[in-house]
Amino acid sequence: MSPTSPPSLKYSATNTKSAVTIDEKLDSVYSVVDQDFAKMNALIPKELSSDVELVEEIGRYLVEAGGKRFRPLLVLLTSGLFNTQTSNTNKLAVVIEFLHTATLLHDDVVDHSALRRGRLTANEKWGNPPSVLVGDFLYSRAFQLMVDIGSIEVMKILSNATNLIAEGEVMQLANLGNSELSVESYRKVINCKTALLFESATHSAGVLASLTNSEVDPSLIESIRAYGHHFGMAYQLVDDLLDYVGDETVMGKNTGDDLAEGKLTLPVILAISRANGRNKQILVDALEQKSSANLEQIVDIITTSGALEKTKAAALKEIEQARNCLTRLPKNKYRQALETLTDYSADRIY
Repeated sequence: MSPTSPPSLKYSATNTKSAVTIDEKLDSVYSVVDQDFAKMNALIPKELSSDVELVEEIGRYLVEAGGKRFRPLLVLLTSGLFNTQTSNTNKLAVVIEFLHTATLLHDDVVDHSALRRGRLTANEKWGNPPSVLVGDFLYSRAFQLMVDIGSIEVMKILSNATNLIAEGEVMQLANLGNSELSVESYRKVINCKTALLFESATHSAGVLASLTNSEVDPSLIESIRAYGHHFGMAYQLVDDLLDYVGDETVMGKNTGDDLAEGKLTLPVILAISRANGRNKQILVDALEQKSSANLEQIVDIITTSGALEKTKAAALKEIEQARNCLTRLPKNKYRQALETLTDYSADRIY
């Protein structure tokens, strides 16, 4: 696409080219671990049980919200990859889901978000204090489950990840409205905020697998860890792209939300570096004022700058690196499912 071409990266549930393919691909991935996924889903509400009624109420609301649960899915696929499915595998999957949900609860409070997955956020429905405290409950319950699993190495991976995720949140908060944020700093933020939990899911599941399967050597663990990292980076890059060209009914949030929150994402960073004069000032003003009032004009500026195509290329590069990591892993139906899941990331762009 030339720099002056109109946006052509729109993803929609009604897109005949991609929607059916995406649904079929995802169905085929989940079907590989359907029994373990069902066990994990049954374990989630049990581990959310509490004598405090409000914790139970918000917990049920979060469970009912669903979501694709890609992070725990990666735990189950990694375990299957190395033929090491155990009860601890399902516990680890729940740990990853609880850590993720806790970060979402805290994110929504910080960002004053009112919508997630097409539903009111917990903070919009119950207020900020209960949302923060239930997020804390999820963190603490996740660590209780880690103790049950009984692996110091798994706990080390996940405790370090939790700490870095928190640092990533603070880094993003400190950079709100900062129109001079570099691509390098942006990548550091999304590595901490998003990629790290995907990476920790595959890494911890690989380590857990090595405890029961002596054939899972450090090189295999490193390959699946790296896969999780690149998959997570690609996932966030695609999300950042779709914030400007996505379908709100698919994303479950409003187009331009990142801009309205003053968040610097790759499309905007690249557009600012390429724009001149009035166009550059429009982008800078929107960030500093945390406004998406002129979203149509802003999307046009970002598009004509070539920033969307550059972001797409960055996402596809991470996807290709993730694919390369899989070539070094055991060839079975679980690896095929991981390959299909990786293809799904690319399909989201089109």
